[in-house]
Amino acid sequence: MTGAINLEHYRERFPSLEFAAPGDGVLELVIANERRLNATTEAMHGDLARVWIAIDQDESVGAVLVRGAGEHFSSGGDFAMIERMIDDEATLVRVWKEASDLVYNLVSCSRPVVSAIRGTAVGAGLAVALLADVSVAGRNARLLDGHTRLGVAAGDHAVLIWPLLCGLAKARYYLLTSASASWQSASRIAR
Repeated sequence: MTGAINLEHYRERFPSLEFAAPGDGVLELVIANERRLNATTEAMHGDLARVWIAIDQDESVGAVLVRGAGEHFSSGGDFAMIERMIDDEATLVRVWKEASDLVYNLVSCSRPVVSAIRGTAVGAGLAVALLADVSVAGRNARLLDGHTRLGVAAGDHAVLIWPLLCGLAKARYYLLTSASASWQSASRIAR
């Protein structure tokens, strides 16, 4: 059963994200940090991990549209968060757990999720974009797993979703080189 979505409920519980209701039963979730290409802050990373549980339990939500604000979907983890992960083991463990929860909770969400990808999609943003039930990429979309650029092995969502979408050999190429996939190459390799 869908109906009027209580946006204030979402705004209060997940203040780092933006929400709208463009249609009856449709919840629009916006990753918004435009001055940093929608990089996910620590708060945003945690909210992205937990919001899917609330959506799944909300009878007024019939479907979810997720996008980035402005020209980009998400440029990945904010460098301040990454630096805290390097400097503080407790932060590292918490963010790793959140990454796992983000994947599990999004995949387990019973509401259909559509991602609208334009511009850059990296890291946690890429996880959301590719784990959606339907991913629509604009002509300027650039998909990139940036783990190796940070000196760490690709993990969390990357090792789960890339092989399923494009096969193991191509997944290894993109995950080990941090090469970006344009919308043309992404549509070609996902066939």
